[in-house]
Amino acid sequence: MTSIALIETTVKGLGDMGMSLSIAAIGSAIGTGIAGMAAIGAWKKMITNGEKAATALLIFVGAPLSQVIYGMILKNAIADANLAPDSYFWQILIGLFAGAAMAGSAIFQGKAGARACDAIAAGANDTAKYIMIIGVVETVALFVMIFTMTGLPTV
Repeated sequence: MTSIALIETTVKGLGDMGMSLSIAAIGSAIGTGIAGMAAIGAWKKMITNGEKAATALLIFVGAPLSQVIYGMILKNAIADANLAPDSYFWQILIGLFAGAAMAGSAIFQGKAGARACDAIAAGANDTAKYIMIIGVVETVALFVMIFTMTGLPTV
């Protein structure tokens, strides 16, 4: 009689399967798109009015990109926690919700950046204040990343 040996493999460290990174990146793409379209419109307005196109508008276009980095850091932290495979559903759920919160931050950062571009094109050149607003919106994504990481169980 032949016996068949079953090889059982347990994979650990899959984490949230990249959900936090993916969802945060979607938000960043939307946010940069929103701010980018506004910057193009603002430059058009400035150029047609005979003004120099303000390169500072690129600050507002690029601001939502940082959420991709936060999503990646969180994804790695969840994977590095090396939690048991039976918790993958919860890890994915954590990644989805944290990624969604970071995506929301990126989208509204893009919207705030769009308004800043419009204001600068209209002559309200108070770039420092606009950057502070972008920073406040950014803080939401940072809090989500940090609080989620500190709330992860340790093995």
